[in-house]
Amino acid sequence: MSAVHYNSYTDARAHLKDLLDAAERGQVATVRRESARTAVVDVERLRHFLASLVPSRAQVVPEAGGWSVFIPGLPVAADGATFDEAIIEMVEALREYADDWQERLLDAPNHRENWGLVQLISLSDDAQLTDWLVGSAR
Repeated sequence: MSAVHYNSYTDARAHLKDLLDAAERGQVATVRRESARTAVVDVERLRHFLASLVPSRAQVVPEAGGWSVFIPGLPVAADGATFDEAIIEMVEALREYADDWQERLLDAPNHRENWGLVQLISLSDDAQLTDWLVGSAR
């Protein structure tokens, strides 16, 4: 089977199983609605792809008897008494940022380009996000 394209929401709904099957196999799967076209993709494939394209650039530094984690260019930072605690706090801070981005920051000029990062955060579980932060591949 080649790429799957549906030119209307109604057509896609009538063939939803085929649309989802194509996306799960990694085929191009799209739906057109008025002038917009939307891709349907498998979450794990998209998450893996984003993790390979979006480096964490997280910096972890010892500070005042504990550890601090920050990502240059992002308004996100965390502290912890141990390295692991700081990383756990950073995962929570990233999730809060992703929520804020979805609710109000997505159109802000200084946050708009963080779409890929927000998708990666939202599509990752805590272990995957931790691995991404510390540079481990999963």
